[in-house]
Amino acid sequence: MNARHVLVLPDRDAAEEVAEEVVDRFGLAEEPQLVRDALAGEDDAEDAQWLVVVEDPRQRLDTAALDGLAAEYEGWLEAP
Repeated sequence: MNARHVLVLPDRDAAEEVAEEVVDRFGLAEEPQLVRDALAGEDDAEDAQWLVVVEDPRQRLDTAALDGLAAEYEGWLEAP
């Protein structure tokens, strides 16, 4: 079973930095996917969150470490 982790970040800059950090810290083979997530009912780009989607096919990533990394950028790890 392929695990997927979703980190929620406040803006694109933070998401891009976290995506780079995830690769560096955890030695990922592929770049995480960045996804813009507009909040329900909000049209203003200022209210969009950014998601960093990390594939974890071997289920070897430490979720506490991922959450800690996201927290460094005022984000969090979405619960599965």
